[in-house]
Amino acid sequence: MEHFTYKTENVFSRQIDFDVENGIIHNVSFLGGCNGNLKAISKLVEGMPADKVIEILRGNTCGDNTTSCADQLTKALEQINA
Repeated sequence: MEHFTYKTENVFSRQIDFDVENGIIHNVSFLGGCNGNLKAISKLVEGMPADKVIEILRGNTCGDNTTSCADQLTKALEQINA
């Protein structure tokens, strides 16, 4: 299992930590942001393939912002799969 840390941009969370094993996402946690919503996202993506998480959450926005904490997670996952 490999651990990753991603510094977010343009959202209230400041950082996302997560593990990936054989393309499967584990232990997602957000530093800052909307605590309840981000805990829910973490639970929902636990054990999912990274490509499926990207497919579902890519482009999700927050208010007038062009990104969101969920979208930032996809950017983190895309970065490690590049």
